[in-house]
Amino acid sequence: MTQFELGITLLSMTFFMLLVGWISYRLTKGTVLSRDGYFLAGRGLNAWFIAGSLLLTNLSAEQLIGLNGSAYGYNLSSMAWEVTAAFSTICMAFFFLPRYLAGGFTTLPQFLSDRFDDDVRKLSVILFMLGYGLVTIPSVLYSGSIAVLQLFNVPKLLNLSYEYSIFFTIFIIGGVGSVYAVFGGLRAVVVSDTLNGIGLLIIGLTVPVLGLSLLGEGSTAAGLRIVLNENTDKLNAIGSTSDPTPFATVFTGMIFANLFYWCSNQYVIQRTLGAKSLAEGQKGVLFSGFFKVLVPFLMMFPGLIAFHLYGPKAPGAGLASIDSAYPQLVADVLPVYAMGFFLAVLLGAVFSSFNSLLNSAATLFCLDIYLPYKNRHGRTPVSDFEVIRTAKYASLAIALLSFLVAPLLQYAPEGLWQVIRIFTGFYNIPVIAIVLVGFFARQVPALGPKLIIGFHIIAYGLLKFVFHDFVDLHFLHLYAILFVIEIGMMLLIGRLYPREDFSNYDLNQRDVLLQSWRFAIPCSLSLGSLVIALYVLLSPIGLVGGNDIFFWPINIGLILLNLLVWLVFFKRHSWV
Repeated sequence: MTQFELGITLLSMTFFMLLVGWISYRLTKGTVLSRDGYFLAGRGLNAWFIAGSLLLTNLSAEQLIGLNGSAYGYNLSSMAWEVTAAFSTICMAFFFLPRYLAGGFTTLPQFLSDRFDDDVRKLSVILFMLGYGLVTIPSVLYSGSIAVLQLFNVPKLLNLSYEYSIFFTIFIIGGVGSVYAVFGGLRAVVVSDTLNGIGLLIIGLTVPVLGLSLLGEGSTAAGLRIVLNENTDKLNAIGSTSDPTPFATVFTGMIFANLFYWCSNQYVIQRTLGAKSLAEGQKGVLFSGFFKVLVPFLMMFPGLIAFHLYGPKAPGAGLASIDSAYPQLVADVLPVYAMGFFLAVLLGAVFSSFNSLLNSAATLFCLDIYLPYKNRHGRTPVSDFEVIRTAKYASLAIALLSFLVAPLLQYAPEGLWQVIRIFTGFYNIPVIAIVLVGFFARQVPALGPKLIIGFHIIAYGLLKFVFHDFVDLHFLHLYAILFVIEIGMMLLIGRLYPREDFSNYDLNQRDVLLQSWRFAIPCSLSLGSLVIALYVLLSPIGLVGGNDIFFWPINIGLILLNLLVWLVFFKRHSWV
């Protein structure tokens, strides 16, 4: 990249980032003066802001680089992590969100405190804070820095070593992201997420179109025919045991992993807790589910194009690493003036995940550690100003800790993805198990969650690290086994030592309209149908095998079912 090209790239990147920052400032000015304004955007978020923020919070450089790399090196089986999440968004819309809003909760540990006791709250806060501060936030920063290094060869541009380049990019990315989270609160995070989401969709659609044109030597249609007709096994979403995501895992541990992420993970559900009504929250959650179905086309299809352009990974052929697939394709198809916009969008996705995590970590610290402590030992009520000031200090402290930890991930012997998966497994299953029991088995006392948290950490650690040579199971299957055991343990404790008193979270404890969106049911049906249709399309009975005899009957049946349901609902309701 010449000096002129670098200047154009940096100029276009700066322009877009400043535009996002200015719009976010204008839309959030004066909205962070109260704790509800800072932590929950004044509980006034509409559907589009919720959907946009959920999308960008979830999608980052990890998916952009990693999923395309998986498609390049294997097939489309890893799309299960994204596509099947649509069912979890349906569960969030119908079962979890109404109860969260009715309870007036700001954090998930608040619910656990009210439902069980303060010790369960403290344990959950410790799990979340350790997960966010030591692994999740640093991994977001590290993956973003790696993407920037791969795309723009930062060590060569700045004449720095690889290690120092990692440090430099992490501090730059983290510093800018911290500004949004520390000074703007949740609303600034949500607004910037939505704007960056628009940019991500533009880039996500542009790169595969240009890639197909390059593959087809100027003809997009010719490139598409090559992808659909040559090496069709690459289109297979039904993963085998040798693939990164075996299809069987979709029906075991992935269910609970997605339920945790979309229904009980603080930095995700915090957006929905800021909804101005249940209907807006449901629309936002379900719209994000529809976006998740598009992920294979936006974040995996370019990897297939790269495979056909550069060949398989092999000695003397293809790319040196599967994670180089997307950066190489972008470098080959995007003009110089668009590279800055792409970099801004890429960094925006990184910022989104980073500042979302940072804001949520500060929320947990202030509302579940600092405020309860002050209320117990303070002589005067804690003002909103003091809470917000403490949240900003906490955000800065957590950010600095992440800056120090993130570069160390380059020395992880098993790689970034493996580190994330191993650590998340220590707390995701017990959290979602406790939440489900808390809602649907109210006779279970606080003793149940306390025991299974300790049990899970010990059992998972032993099975994963000590007996892994004897327990030859995919980690997602291990999730499912432990989930069933832990649910059974809590129900047994509830049977032996039942709790007689419990809170009723079906009552509206804050001024919010709890009427469901009238089209939530047909939208959920359409969302589920799209997931099924996508798996049928990308399977041996679809594109992989040349459209089996069952292909058309299944899809026609899904279309007719949706038409029938929508006609019934349109007849009964007007579209509002």
